[in-house]
Amino acid sequence: MLQPPPLALYVHFPWCVRKCPYCDFNSHTLHGELDERRYIEALRRDLQAQAPAVAGREVISIFLGGGTPSLFSPDAVARLLEAAQRDLALAAGLEVTLEANPGTIERGRFAEYRAAGVNRVSLGAQSFDDARLAALGRIHCADETRRAAAELHAAGLDNFNIDLMYGLPGQDAGAARRDVEEALALRPGHLSHYQLTIEAGTVFAGRPPVLPDDDAAERMLEACCELLEGEDFAQYEVSAYAAAGRRCRHNLNYWSFGDYLGIGAGAHGKLSLAAEGEVVRTTQVREPRRYLAAAGQGTFTRRPVPLTELPFEFMLNALRLVEGFEVATFTGRTGLPWETVAPTMADLIGEGLIAACGPCYRASPLGLRFLNDILLRFVTEIPNTAGQSELSTAQQPPPPLGGRALFTGAEGGSVK
Repeated sequence: MLQPPPLALYVHFPWCVRKCPYCDFNSHTLHGELDERRYIEALRRDLQAQAPAVAGREVISIFLGGGTPSLFSPDAVARLLEAAQRDLALAAGLEVTLEANPGTIERGRFAEYRAAGVNRVSLGAQSFDDARLAALGRIHCADETRRAAAELHAAGLDNFNIDLMYGLPGQDAGAARRDVEEALALRPGHLSHYQLTIEAGTVFAGRPPVLPDDDAAERMLEACCELLEGEDFAQYEVSAYAAAGRRCRHNLNYWSFGDYLGIGAGAHGKLSLAAEGEVVRTTQVREPRRYLAAAGQGTFTRRPVPLTELPFEFMLNALRLVEGFEVATFTGRTGLPWETVAPTMADLIGEGLIAACGPCYRASPLGLRFLNDILLRFVTEIPNTAGQSELSTAQQPPPPLGGRALFTGAEGGSVK
């Protein structure tokens, strides 16, 4: 039987000062003045329209993603969080994360974001090599990341994440390790460490840079993992490392196939409807002008996830976790019997890609290297009721972490 899992809220802010050439998220270069009052009002209408679907359910986390949410003032964030307090049941000790690019933060504002209700920040550092930052199209330099981290500590926001990429043009294992060393020196509680990939539709897809080959990227990852483990940063997900007590609750909910409301231009959501016995995906209109004009007036679509796709969607998330998942989590959050996937899991165990311990299943060290290959085993083609063929959408999987490739690992919400 389908059981409603924990619930989170993702809020998408679609504007950036400049769109990065590797980015395939729903982000748009800001032209002219930011009309934050109008966008916050649109978010409030969107939230009011979607809130009845989760009436009585407690929200455990809020993630403000983008784009660049830190382009919005602390006052705007406070108004949004007040609306969430009014329309939703917020848990005690709620985790509220704000994504911020170091180059868009003014000194002294982190204390104001904290006063507005933010208690966790994710800094998009990407690298501490200024030449590589320029090659990535970033608008900040390494010193700005250092200043932002110092300001976070001064504001009492020591629970912050640093996003880092590896596999950058011209990078070797030593340079990748130095980036991690620089990040750890800033005393974050969390590190997201993921490989640069070229995504369709981006500037880099049309003019791809020369990237290190797979063997070089593997050496980078091994060197960085060794360093992180030595500094007591435990890997708990494919691309996420945390100090004790600093795991990201919001992303853990995604990876455990939890539910989330998605508000904002292009935001995705996922809800488990126990009464109907189905899991649904929601998608908000992407284009900011259309969203501003009609938010809260039926601008998002709602699509039930076919039963044939649920195993793939669950594994797409749960197998990211180093600790894996329990059988009861699969059955409760998909509504499917374990026998649906038991033969495939048995085959993967026999091949050394999945490890089992009682009711728990996780990717083995070998499996963590070949997660995409494992996922494809859960894509099945079966007859539907019309006698036609229904193929699970492996080519266009749901975007639980922003629409990037399956396992790049950038921190964030359902769409960034």
